[in-house]
Amino acid sequence: MDFLWILIAFVCGLVARQLSLPPLIGFLVAGFALNALGQEATPLLDELASLGITLMLFTIGLKLDIRTLIRKEVWGGTIEQSGAWILLGIAALPVPTWLGISHAFQVDFTTAALVAFALSFSSTVAVVKMLEEASELKVRHGRLALGILIVQDIIAVGFLVAATGKIPQQWALALFLLPLLRPVLYWVMQRSGHGELLPLTGLFLALGGYELFEALGVKGDLGALILGILVAGHNKSSELYKTLMSFKDLFLIGFFLSIGFSALPTIEMLYITAGLTVLLILKFILFYGAFIAFGLSGRTAYLTALALSNYSEFGLIVANMGVEKAWLAEEWLVIIALAMSVSFLINTVLFRRAHSLYARYYRAINRFERDGAHQSLSLPPAFDVLIVGMGRVGKGAYQALHGNDTSSAWGLESDNERAKKLREESFNVISGDADDLEFWQQASYSDIRLVMLALPSQQEMLATLQMMKIAGYKGKTAAVARYEDERTELLELGVDVVFNYYAEVGTGFAEEARHLLNVNE
Repeated sequence: MDFLWILIAFVCGLVARQLSLPPLIGFLVAGFALNALGQEATPLLDELASLGITLMLFTIGLKLDIRTLIRKEVWGGTIEQSGAWILLGIAALPVPTWLGISHAFQVDFTTAALVAFALSFSSTVAVVKMLEEASELKVRHGRLALGILIVQDIIAVGFLVAATGKIPQQWALALFLLPLLRPVLYWVMQRSGHGELLPLTGLFLALGGYELFEALGVKGDLGALILGILVAGHNKSSELYKTLMSFKDLFLIGFFLSIGFSALPTIEMLYITAGLTVLLILKFILFYGAFIAFGLSGRTAYLTALALSNYSEFGLIVANMGVEKAWLAEEWLVIIALAMSVSFLINTVLFRRAHSLYARYYRAINRFERDGAHQSLSLPPAFDVLIVGMGRVGKGAYQALHGNDTSSAWGLESDNERAKKLREESFNVISGDADDLEFWQQASYSDIRLVMLALPSQQEMLATLQMMKIAGYKGKTAAVARYEDERTELLELGVDVVFNYYAEVGTGFAEEARHLLNVNE
């Protein structure tokens, strides 16, 4: 990889950022641009892409509640949606050939079945990136989406074993004993400190899990996920997650660039890609219908279905294997790569507007849900301050307000486990999403005089402010920001007070220590 690669990736990512699009869209464009310029993928790019995916799955494991996978809406929704999609895909893909629209790509039953299966998966990389940016990995629809993706990965492992004939070694059964190593892994985590050894520990665990599973004939990425799950309960797992985030994001650039090196399309490939893009609507409907059938609320079904409405990088693996076994024409590899790229672009743009679209069409979205599925949050008796986000900042604000006894404050927390723990510690906390329109419609008619936003991301902050505005909230608003441009943006949106905790922590520190000057020595 030379400077030209870095230059084009940087320029395309920067342009996407200026257009208010996720940088990953720019990286996708950069990959096709490099291909058009005659550049070729290098082994280093493939290594970076593979390492990025491995780290991503390890960090998913660090945040995953394994109980999510046993819920009926997770495995049942996956099977129901995938089965319906594959059957409809087998029926729909040969239609252009029958109508005489496509002459270059004859679609027989084998081709239709393999392509439909390849496109039934959703992209783990794209979905996790979207949920991370919106700080929605631990809300209900985020946990549901992650569960669906992991069940899909398990199906993918089964398919690869069946299709390639690669049977795991008999020693692979010993992998079920890995939970017995948790005390050892905890010991390693505890003694890795807080410096440069901590990210190295994360890399060791992620790549160690990958290599162990690969050596035993099992998909290596699954090993990285399992190792992440095993250490997720350690008190340093959150710190490890934050430490690895920058590494993972950097390496994933290689993955998005590599997509563009599949091949350059022809005009007819673009027609077929356009048709597959239209079928994303069907994918959304099938996911939404499956979740509604399992009794989820319209809002949860809509947000989860929208997040999963894209095509997966696994489709390229299936297509490549199909080409090697002469089940598919080589052109299908390019078509699936194009369809995946376009689906990433459309999906990321739409998901950024997911909550505003819900606010506009929530009556239509919720009309199909079952009776009792939509459980609106109930506000407690009269109180005047609501702290949204009960992490370290929100918790500190809550304790300060109650310590001064100047107001009655409650907290709103989307992470059910954290909310439960805080309630056990006698905090007044409501479990719910900050961007739930129905909650803010209730809040707009309550006695709340001040809302304090202590959310972890600017995007989540903006979505919450939008819901508050649509619901008609008229009280005062305060917020926190990490950078000055974020502070300026929040002020321009009408937030009354914005506290930049990086810039103003020194002021608070000085105030806390000022009284020491008056102590007689």
